[in-house]
Amino acid sequence: MKLEIIPDEFTRATSVLKEIQAHGFEAYFVGGSVRDALLNQSIHDVDIATSAYPEEIKQIFHRTIDVGIDHGTVLVLVGDEQYEITTFRTESTYQDFRRPDTVTFVRSLKEDLKRRDFTINALAMDVDGEIIDLFDGMADLKQKIIRAVGNPKERFHEDALRMMRGLRFASQLDFKIEANTLSAIEAFHRLLDKISVERIAVEFMKLLLGKNRRAALLPFIETECYLYCPGLNKFGEALFNFSDLPNRQIESESQAWALLINTLGLKETEIRVFLKSWKQSNHMIQEVQNLIYGLNKRLSEELHDKDLFDLGLDTALSVEKLLFYYGQKSKLEEVKERYLSLPIHDRKQLAVTGNDLLDYFDKKPGKWLGDMIEILEVAVVKGQIVNNKERLIGYAKNKIDEE
Repeated sequence: MKLEIIPDEFTRATSVLKEIQAHGFEAYFVGGSVRDALLNQSIHDVDIATSAYPEEIKQIFHRTIDVGIDHGTVLVLVGDEQYEITTFRTESTYQDFRRPDTVTFVRSLKEDLKRRDFTINALAMDVDGEIIDLFDGMADLKQKIIRAVGNPKERFHEDALRMMRGLRFASQLDFKIEANTLSAIEAFHRLLDKISVERIAVEFMKLLLGKNRRAALLPFIETECYLYCPGLNKFGEALFNFSDLPNRQIESESQAWALLINTLGLKETEIRVFLKSWKQSNHMIQEVQNLIYGLNKRLSEELHDKDLFDLGLDTALSVEKLLFYYGQKSKLEEVKERYLSLPIHDRKQLAVTGNDLLDYFDKKPGKWLGDMIEILEVAVVKGQIVNNKERLIGYAKNKIDEE
């Protein structure tokens, strides 16, 4: 088959393939970019595979970076573009279920493609748009099937993360995992224990953000892969409940974590520990905690002005969007209007500072100062007093006199 319309991403890289070929080597576009082109989906990174060895690529191109030269990958810089060019290779045994013990460079495209994970990723395309399909990947694309290349048990034993990748593709592409491939995931799911949390987390989040996460969550649970994911081993039933939520695509990572954590029923004190076990950043943890707080409050009542102030506009709108998953209607425009009409949107906009209060009351800094700033902030946000320096100092004086 020949791709009738070659996407611009490939066209811009054509000169790279032609330059390699001009030096007597083979070169092809490979992997996910070819798959996505055939599916008429947006293309991200264009990867190139070649019969040229890394040192030969470095002789052909003047601007290169050794990003993974031990595994045959050289980054080639062409104008403003950059391309990962990897030598055809075969791999030995994988004693740690993550990385091959040795990598052998070869001159055969077939040898290179047969080491790849799934048939839909074992496709290559030449400079003219001709598709090279040695493992029936085109048929699997047409039938919307995720199938391992060759023996699935061998593929997963080589790299256990491929099981999570297979599940992730089921969600992202809205495909079904082929029976033998699924059976192999069930047989080898324990090998996920050998994979770093960071690598699992990347695939798990892509799974949650896919167009059909239910298509992936059900086999994720049924094959017991969840048992080897941080903090999930006791939540099989809750994960089924999570898969039962409306199957609309989730917009962001923080929303995905919030929906999951809410369904697991974690206590407020358990959220940080759970997300830390997934190696999430402090920024993400704070974002999720705020989202869960706002969501739980919004499910029972309207958010107050102080809630909107504390959450910020983006989080408040994110909370509204999550209501869909609980059968409630969102009020995006109303929330936006209410937020924008707040007297202040940040503590820095308060007309009085800590130094102003220290100067006026001639007192030393202490807990009283932070408490007073909080009192003034709440009063302004609630509309109890205008945001004016003299009025705020007078309000503070009255509060101190009352003590």
